[in-house]
Amino acid sequence: MEIVAIMFIVGGIIFLIVEYLHRNREYPVKNVEEMGYAQAMWIGIAQVFALIPGTSRAGACIIGALLVGLDRKASAEFSFLLALPVMLAASGFDLLRHYHDFAGAQMAPLAVGFAVAFVCAWVVIRLFISFLERFTFNAFGIYRIAFGALLLWVAS
Repeated sequence: MEIVAIMFIVGGIIFLIVEYLHRNREYPVKNVEEMGYAQAMWIGIAQVFALIPGTSRAGACIIGALLVGLDRKASAEFSFLLALPVMLAASGFDLLRHYHDFAGAQMAPLAVGFAVAFVCAWVVIRLFISFLERFTFNAFGIYRIAFGALLLWVAS
């Protein structure tokens, strides 16, 4: 648990440093469609850090995107887009592994649950992206540091 707590703190510090260094920067890429292949590759490489327990995949992606010139909104949008194939593959694999559990299940409650979860996720993503158009990741960095410190305290 200590590595998770430490990586929460390190990730928070990285968010604060990147925000501080880029506080007055004009980002050349404001839309995901404007991003180049080299930028996408570097963002993908940044996601490798998410293999370390306690490192956020989305956070690594967003930091990587900010460092290669995407603004906050485009960084978050690209991070969410990159998560879709993985989530679809994991869900599909889980469904294939456990298809027999659904054989006698009523599909209507499952369909309603899926639809409600999809709508809620879409609303939260839209709100988060509109939040990022006006604010920085400083609050997220502070949250990560505080939560990591709490985890260290609980682990000791």
